[in-house]
Amino acid sequence: MTWPQPYNPLDSALLSTLVAALPVVLLLGALASHRVKAHWAALLGLSSAMVIAILVSGMPARSAGAAAALGAAYGLFPIGWILVNVLFLYRLAVDHGAFDALREHIADITADRRLQLVLVAFSLGAFFEGAAGFGTPVAITSALLVGLGFAPLESAVLSLLANTAPVAFGALGTPIIALGGVTGLDVHALSAMVGRLLPPFSLIVPFWLVSAYCGIRRTLAVWPALLVAGGCFAIPQYLVSTYHGPWLVDIIAAICSMGALGLFLRVWKPRDAEATSDTREAATFAAAHQHAGVAPAIDIMKAWLPWMILAVFVFAWGVPAVKTGLNAISAPTFQVPGLHNAVERTPPVVLVAKPEAATFSLNWLSATGTAILLSGLVAGFFMRAGARSIRGAYADALRRARIPLLTIAAMFGIGFVMRYSGLDAILGLAFARTGRAYPYFGTMLGWLGVALTGSDTSSNVLFGSLQVLTATQVGISTVLMAAANSAGGVMGKMIDAQSIVVAGAATGYVGHEGLILRRIFWHSVALASLVGLWVMILA
Repeated sequence: MTWPQPYNPLDSALLSTLVAALPVVLLLGALASHRVKAHWAALLGLSSAMVIAILVSGMPARSAGAAAALGAAYGLFPIGWILVNVLFLYRLAVDHGAFDALREHIADITADRRLQLVLVAFSLGAFFEGAAGFGTPVAITSALLVGLGFAPLESAVLSLLANTAPVAFGALGTPIIALGGVTGLDVHALSAMVGRLLPPFSLIVPFWLVSAYCGIRRTLAVWPALLVAGGCFAIPQYLVSTYHGPWLVDIIAAICSMGALGLFLRVWKPRDAEATSDTREAATFAAAHQHAGVAPAIDIMKAWLPWMILAVFVFAWGVPAVKTGLNAISAPTFQVPGLHNAVERTPPVVLVAKPEAATFSLNWLSATGTAILLSGLVAGFFMRAGARSIRGAYADALRRARIPLLTIAAMFGIGFVMRYSGLDAILGLAFARTGRAYPYFGTMLGWLGVALTGSDTSSNVLFGSLQVLTATQVGISTVLMAAANSAGGVMGKMIDAQSIVVAGAATGYVGHEGLILRRIFWHSVALASLVGLWVMILA
């Protein structure tokens, strides 16, 4: 027997909405207070979500517990699996000199911290978003920035801020493909529409990123380079999404952005060179070695070898044919007892009432984290790391990840309990009641969905059908509003609790997640609001 989700359990839309929002308010409030550790804040949010689901919505206790367990399992695998193995690769690169070589090479490209930030956090991060997604770019770029000498808090906040515009086309277009699946709309039409919504923000984000780092005046001093980095991402993003589809948008745009910025910096230098003593020393060191006749290709290879290997593995694992083949070898799927097909979504959230599947796939071989682990082992071989060094690096990664893993598991538990109890749908319906202002608030619904679930894909699955139904009632383009859900969602990625925890763990800033949230929150709200206004103009 299935349990139908109630979308007005208190017989008052306002009261039901306020109660449904309570777990999120408690979680974010506890994080922002700076008095509660992230894992305790997550457990508080999870406990409140389960109490409300059972006592207010009437969800069977067994189903609520199963939803929390499924969320925790998903948080540990694949998200936690990615985090542990990124930390492992990072530790190996540090221990065997690859990070020092990387710093020297990037300093040779530019000793200016502002441009290093754009090159790593925006352009390189976009490549890893396109190839893997699901927390990979934030984990890698924030660790890289720390290795380049940025402060841990700066690295975490700026990596989160940079990982926005590419998110809708992440993991080889997975969010758009999922959106097409749940709405029945053409994937190419959705891709083209998102390709109209996001390029202006791809152009803006490098400027916004550097401004958040050093202020407007020093940002304007490097505006030509920022225009090159953003423009050479935005134009391919528009062209590929419009004329090809969602699959390779980020990868092609990121390669164009990195290549164009690197070439541009060979012929242009900022007048107010902004470099710390660390980067000046690295630049001097690299120049001295070049002058002494040392082949620069050797240093470049050492610098980028772990990351080139990582890119090859992650990209290969993202190819559908490879993923399908690996899943065919080993990918056991389990139906969650007490939850699978035991909960029913009903109109107006969906067109026709249907039970919600609840399965967990242990696709360990095809998981992105496994690709990262293998790349670490291969990189360790080429860096001549011994077995003891590899074991030590992995032990260090597990030690650093133990508290973040607990936090991520609890936070995903919140998202899954809210999803299966219908609390997320109650919040979504509140946005759908905004009438003529719906293009703006529908975009903000996508933002809320990613902030709650940590995934643009999950937000599209949760709210895609609701966007189409409401757009039909309001009389605006269904393709536009479905795409707006994904485009608005990208700005929620920087404040989703799981991403904040990953950034904190990758930078060694564990225990300060509330400070990261406070530093990034208003950037997220402002950018999401601008996307909403852009959608209103198009509508």
